Amino acid sequence: MPTLTPIAPVGATVPGATHHSIRLDDTTLHLVSAGSAGSPIVLVHGWPETWWAFRELMPLLAASHRVYALDLRGFGDSSVAGDDVTEQTVADDLHRLVDLLDVGPVHLLCQDISGGAAFRFAAEHPEQVLSFTAVESSLAGFGLEALADVNAYGSWHVGFLGAPGIASMLLPGHERELLTGWAYPLMTAPDAALAPADIDEFVRSYSRPGAWRGTEGLYHSLFADDGATRALAESSPLTVPVLAVDGANSPFTEMSFRPVAAGRFEAAQVDGCGHLVAQENPHGLAEVLLPFVASADAGGEHSGVAPTQTAV
Repeated sequence: MPTLTPIAPVGATVPGATHHSIRLDDTTLHLVSAGSAGSPIVLVHGWPETWWAFRELMPLLAASHRVYALDLRGFGDSSVAGDDVTEQTVADDLHRLVDLLDVGPVHLLCQDISGGAAFRFAAEHPEQVLSFTAVESSLAGFGLEALADVNAYGSWHVGFLGAPGIASMLLPGHERELLTGWAYPLMTAPDAALAPADIDEFVRSYSRPGAWRGTEGLYHSLFADDGATRALAESSPLTVPVLAVDGANSPFTEMSFRPVAAGRFEAAQVDGCGHLVAQENPHGLAEVLLPFVASADAGGEHSGVAPTQTAV
């Protein structure tokens, strides 16, 4: 592994973690690493999150793995994005990041809106991926559109965040109101409220100038997809082991990712949480993730995760 220059954390941190600034071609990503041995795991956050979504999961994984959690382009303490962020842009960032880490292929975990970019990276660069885990996520063409259908069970925020420039125009100055008054209460289980300090960390990063551009780009990709994700899934399905993890929305992730998996596929449900699985039940997530990763490392056909296993 090449030397990564440590930096002082701009915001919150966890014991045993090291923060890095990684320069790519046209952006700089904030990366947090932990663990010194074992196969590498890359954690990719969703919305409304940053790497801080994995604050409790990272130590559980770092006991036996090298773990990397990044702030996506335009999120957290990575560079503010331009107006051209797409799933392809983020997929290319992941490809270049794994190249720079120089630790070989990685176990990739994504959640929420990052699923499309992570899938695109894994499908285009299978040599860089050991296994693929999707947590409470979906793909354009495989169910994600339903979340934008407010006449069914969709939510207004998908179209709102996907409209270019609207979030950047209307949300600055109202970050705490949106996150604490609507997003987190809706997405978490009734007894799994985020701690005030955790909310403060998310509000801090989403309050940066230009902080909503990354969000706008990823959500807009849903409406600009025009069949591209389905075409990629047909030409380059995932051949590595795939694990779909659902929380309260089971079996949404399973239904979305099973069609794009051409190899071993497993699904699990983590109890005791709503949508934000890594934050609400990190121990439950680790209990299904670690056996799956170990089995992929060993080349086994089954991880010990039952076809639908519940972790408490």
